[in-house]
Amino acid sequence: MSSTHRHQVQEQTAFVLHSHPFRETSLILEVFSREHGRQAIVARGARRPRSALRGVLMNFQPLLLSWFGKGEVKTLHSGEWQGGQPQLQGTALMCGFYLNELLLNLLVRDDPHPELFDYYRATLHRLVHETDHAATLRCFEKHLLQESGYGLRLDHDASGATIQPEISYRYEIERGVSRDGLGGIPVQGKTLLDMAVDDYSDPITMQQSKQLMRALLTHHLAGKSLHTRELIKELITTSGLPAKRERER
Repeated sequence: MSSTHRHQVQEQTAFVLHSHPFRETSLILEVFSREHGRQAIVARGARRPRSALRGVLMNFQPLLLSWFGKGEVKTLHSGEWQGGQPQLQGTALMCGFYLNELLLNLLVRDDPHPELFDYYRATLHRLVHETDHAATLRCFEKHLLQESGYGLRLDHDASGATIQPEISYRYEIERGVSRDGLGGIPVQGKTLLDMAVDDYSDPITMQQSKQLMRALLTHHLAGKSLHTRELIKELITTSGLPAKRERER
């Protein structure tokens, strides 16, 4: 059995998170696969006019990918569109790019997260069929942090006491919820309990959860800014779009 054959991966369900041109006719793909996690894959000849891969390697569409190689960048053998996922449009499309950027920055390569993969796929479906995109994003952010090893403890404070909805707390990064802390992000007990069950119907919960998740993500991204957030701000500034989209971030 050849070395190349031993390192073949066959027909894996995956999504393209990002792609960019490579040489004259190829693409470098960053993909999120269910069983193999995030992978960098070169699709040789994918930009040629008659390539079978043209129109297949799309963002937000479930694919069956086969690849080979043992280096950091694998080589695509074949790709097929699975179907079943409507195209994202408008605000939902921008939210999708935001999800992809989070995955690219918070997941390491070759680290499978099958439950997160399934949740990502379900989130894309929610973005198409539901209108409360802000709540959808908060749910995904929370589950992504959990899968990345940065899970939030939302039902007990740092001392182990049960969170009370009527009490005001502070969420201190790396420590958790505190009643007597001077730092951290102010947050109501009800907000924490709502977040624990993914209920963002309360406007106060929505606002406070956005502030908390933004602070946590900024910390775990080591201060790195997200291009999708900057793009939203630029669109609002240059085209006069309503601030709703920025609130959804």
